Amino acid sequence: MTLLFPRRVQPTRLLLLAALGIAPWCVQAQAPTPSASDASETVDSAAPDAPAASGGDEPPRSPAEPQQRRNGAPRPPAEPRFAIALETDDDALRDFLLRNLELRRYQRLRDLDDAELGRLLASAPDNLRSLLGTRGHFMPVIDLALAPAAPGATEHALGTVTLRVEPGPSTRIASSSVYFAGDMALAPQAQDQRERIRALTGQATGLAFTQAQWDRLKAEVLRELTARRYPRGRIVNSLADIDTTANAAHLHIELDSGPAVTLGGIQVEGAERYEAENIERMARLAGLTPGSDYDLDRLQAAQQNVADSGYYGSVFAYVDLDSNQPEAPVVVQVRENLKQKLVLGVGGSTDNGPRFSVEHSNLRLPGIGWRATSKLQYERNDQLLSTEWSAPLDERGWRWAAAARAARQVDDFTTTTSQRLSLGQWRNTAELDRARFVQYDRALAENPVLRLVGEDSANEAVSANLSWTLRRFDNAPFPQSGYGLSVTLGAGTTLGANQQPFLRTQVRWLNYWPLDPVERVANALLPGSGEAERTGRLGRVALRVQGGAISAASDAPLPRTLLFLAGGDNSVRGYGLRNIGIPQADGGVAPGRYLAVGSLEWQRPIWRDGVRTPWESVVFVDAGAVANRQQDLEAQVGVGAGVRYNSPVGPLQLDLAYGVETRKVRLHLSVGFSF
Repeated sequence: MTLLFPRRVQPTRLLLLAALGIAPWCVQAQAPTPSASDASETVDSAAPDAPAASGGDEPPRSPAEPQQRRNGAPRPPAEPRFAIALETDDDALRDFLLRNLELRRYQRLRDLDDAELGRLLASAPDNLRSLLGTRGHFMPVIDLALAPAAPGATEHALGTVTLRVEPGPSTRIASSSVYFAGDMALAPQAQDQRERIRALTGQATGLAFTQAQWDRLKAEVLRELTARRYPRGRIVNSLADIDTTANAAHLHIELDSGPAVTLGGIQVEGAERYEAENIERMARLAGLTPGSDYDLDRLQAAQQNVADSGYYGSVFAYVDLDSNQPEAPVVVQVRENLKQKLVLGVGGSTDNGPRFSVEHSNLRLPGIGWRATSKLQYERNDQLLSTEWSAPLDERGWRWAAAARAARQVDDFTTTTSQRLSLGQWRNTAELDRARFVQYDRALAENPVLRLVGEDSANEAVSANLSWTLRRFDNAPFPQSGYGLSVTLGAGTTLGANQQPFLRTQVRWLNYWPLDPVERVANALLPGSGEAERTGRLGRVALRVQGGAISAASDAPLPRTLLFLAGGDNSVRGYGLRNIGIPQADGGVAPGRYLAVGSLEWQRPIWRDGVRTPWESVVFVDAGAVANRQQDLEAQVGVGAGVRYNSPVGPLQLDLAYGVETRKVRLHLSVGFSF
């Protein structure tokens, strides 16, 4: 189409000065209208106290308006000079174009006239093609029309601009190539890294091409380059070759690794209260040894180890690449925590009512240098007093620890008071916790209703234990996929007149399966890309399994705290806390030697207007059983639904469950994720 607009004649400025001592005066005409190239913002050409220029397109100002402007009163917003109607079959593309269309920047330009709008409309198709190209549409069909406004209209006085856009076919990535220069090009030690980068770019093949995705792919490639051996690496050239006839994009990336970087010594800054040697030891345990290759993952692991130690409020670790030393030193900057801390806690649960706690920690006990943490916790049916003393890590990453606890537990008419002492070694990492320890248990169960034989005497036992906890979750505390496995094995003997050996085993397993794995893979490659915007709409399935067993003679006097009960918020929902066990004559339950619990849960995010909210819907079925013999295990089932809110402190879980056997509905509330 052809658009004809009259040429605009710019007004001139007239300045008259008195010649014979008369006070000067001036008349200011309307300022020239900005062109489309420099109208990125609306500029008021008149002075704050000057009257509006005659012939302008804005209404005359009231006499009070100059005074309001001098007093800082905001200028009323300008009415849009024209309307924009964009027509396309793709709603998401329409929203994107309207957000970024250059025409929108000039809608409220106060002195925009027909001539300026004509120049803007002439450049609008090129602007649209550029925007569509960033979304992979390089052969669009664009139609533009201007409908004049009705006579005397004050809003949209210049008319309505209608844009009809057919984006055309989407361009997909047909091939990707990566080229290496610098030490990485030939170094045998970099072979695996070269293959990972090639595989990363190869995974983009077949995906839709967009500018954002292309930028993210380059960022991922650069991150993979600089994460190991070559922190000075850079992209020296990149090209996206678009074949519009085949709707294909051919990607090319050239990398220059620079020289390889090896690590030097560890320099600690900010250590005053606690020994810097502990920080150096934790860094070495993460793999940051002098002479080793630079590795960002190890650097971050060392930083996390120091942060998790509890001695430091903030930790920042980096490699000093500007140093003139042959090997780049590792610098760890820390801000130390106070030696002593007192924490008061308030919480609650539907199972145990309100919870109050007091916790005191001393990070450096006088004389021995160990850390001590003591806690007092009170709930409706559970009271606990505990203390744990732990030594700093040794060269192998293990730490000695000793713990003591005294507890009181109420289950129906039975009150159990217990004591536990433990001594051993622990090693905790981000993915694997290990422990080896000896433990002493003593428990006294009192039931004034039953008064069974032996119920008024305490049972004691000592055992040696090994424990492993493996975590492979993609994101904690909000896992979308992955699993966790915990195994504890113990062997011991009861104490007292009737000494009997026993074996104890306990296993926990939690697994998450996403229900949209194809989109999840694309999202893992290029987070936030258009190909993966629907990731997680179907949610995920969570399977939880827990089992326990004690093998001992039938008359072995085992402490009740070594036996098993089920039911509650994190066990079998629909039943009260520890309400699944061996039925007793008083209507309560007693713990048993065998435990089996299973839970299947569908967690689905809630979306609104195409945006994922922090809320999730949940449906679940739980089952659990406790018995003294395997053949007596009989599952009790709970079903229900609930919601999750992913708060900054972790998931907030609210579930409504129905106990099939009890035929009662229970509300369950819990906060946080841990494994």
